[in-house]
Amino acid sequence: MSVDQTSWEAAVRHLFEDAYPYDATGPRRHEDWVLDVLALMARAVSDPRGWTGLDDAAQLPEREGSPTYPFAAHPPEYIAQRLHEIDRASAENLLLALTDDCCTLSNLERFTESEEELRAMARTILARYGDGATYHTNVSRPGPVPGTLDFTTSHWGYSPLSDVYSEDCGLIVVSDTEVGMFWNFSDY
Repeated sequence: MSVDQTSWEAAVRHLFEDAYPYDATGPRRHEDWVLDVLALMARAVSDPRGWTGLDDAAQLPEREGSPTYPFAAHPPEYIAQRLHEIDRASAENLLLALTDDCCTLSNLERFTESEEELRAMARTILARYGDGATYHTNVSRPGPVPGTLDFTTSHWGYSPLSDVYSEDCGLIVVSDTEVGMFWNFSDY
């Protein structure tokens, strides 16, 4: 499945505009892609295709003292320890769960589109990165098979990358040429 800029941007905007998102893509320049994630978190790179993501914190005054805000500044080892690889089906579900607080698929109830239409949007987002992409998250919802997430369980957790918000959950998509971040922050 190939994807164009208009479809991708529309899917990102529609799914995440009511969340508190940081959705951005940057170039992959390092074998250790966590270094590219750090560049994205610091907003030190731009989208290699010129496509527009979402960054609700971009203009906040808090960023003046901390370019990574709302992410905390951490070394690569800290970030790497908090991420684990998941399969593509779990990545699709996670994108849908990130559309609002609490990282749950019940978030889909607020949309007027059918679940299949929303899943098509998630697939559009992931298609940008190609079939060889890998998927990584800080969310812990272990499924029955290693590398999967189970969204039917009420027990879940995450390893925070922010020290500002009570919840920050996300997905990192890594291809040979790009690294995408899809993150949602919330407070209770």
